[in-house]
Amino acid sequence: MELIQTLRGHIGRVWCVSWNHQGNVLASCGEDKNIRLWLKENDNPFKLGLKTILTDGHRRTIRSVCWSHCGEYLASASFDSTVAIWDRKSGEYDCNVTLEGHENEVKSISWSKSGQFLASCSRDKSVWIWEISDEEEYECAAVLNAHTQDVKKVVWHPHTDILTSASYDNSIRMFKFDLKEDDWICCGTLRSHESTVWSIAFDASGKRLASCSDDCTVKIWQEYKPNNPYGIITPNDDSVWKCVCTLSGFHSRTIYDISWCHITGLIATACADDSIRIFKESSTSNINEPIFYLMNVQLLIVLMHDVDVPSVAGYPYLRHTALHCFKSKLMRKKLIISFF
Repeated sequence: MELIQTLRGHIGRVWCVSWNHQGNVLASCGEDKNIRLWLKENDNPFKLGLKTILTDGHRRTIRSVCWSHCGEYLASASFDSTVAIWDRKSGEYDCNVTLEGHENEVKSISWSKSGQFLASCSRDKSVWIWEISDEEEYECAAVLNAHTQDVKKVVWHPHTDILTSASYDNSIRMFKFDLKEDDWICCGTLRSHESTVWSIAFDASGKRLASCSDDCTVKIWQEYKPNNPYGIITPNDDSVWKCVCTLSGFHSRTIYDISWCHITGLIATACADDSIRIFKESSTSNINEPIFYLMNVQLLIVLMHDVDVPSVAGYPYLRHTALHCFKSKLMRKKLIISFF
């Protein structure tokens, strides 16, 4: 693992970074209420330069940023209880839409793969689904109140319009649109963690889910569909998700975030012990009892930060290289980009 660049410029804590899906622009946000866009120089993923600074979109700390799959829109979520939508129709990125409704800080946002929906979640215990019309208008399609505590993360399924959320109430919820009910419903509740579930991530197939928690564990969940060959009962002909693996003893403090790389299959975790850890699945692994091992213990030294690492995410695009990038978000004024 090699540190290749440190990006500086934010004033105060850097809360989140997000690559666009083309892999050539990195967005960062934080306590200074600004979004910085970093562009690859000469199409080189090993070197990023500041392209522009987006201001005046929020009145308080920006907690999260997320690119749409088409790369034309950037959503930002803030402690001011709003979501801002940025586009570059004018040639420059402008905030042309502000979504209001949450009563407290918006913690996470996520675009659906179809591009039809945007999800947001908040300290107010709710998950909102915004439907996007052909005229690019955003209408609240559902307010989901399945959780009983602060909702930390929302993530869409990589292939279908199924939404997953993680919460302070120790649970993971899944939501889908039900044609009979003509409404969004909770189609699954995943319980196994003993404390706050901070983050979740699907694998490339969408048939497995990883979660991380304040209980210092990572859990792997497997989907079992109706009429599966393993004899797993699926009530109401809905898929059932079961915890098939628990990774414990690797982290000494809260695990804030998790990323499941859709290219390499590696899992990265961001932890309150100031470190990033990377896990690889054994080649002899069984889907019903998967085995993951910690890669190169030296990573614990190479990626040691001087403060908490609240998030980690995989670089979305590989080109002419077998390298893969994980982005670490520091609770300070800098970003560290590392490759392996």
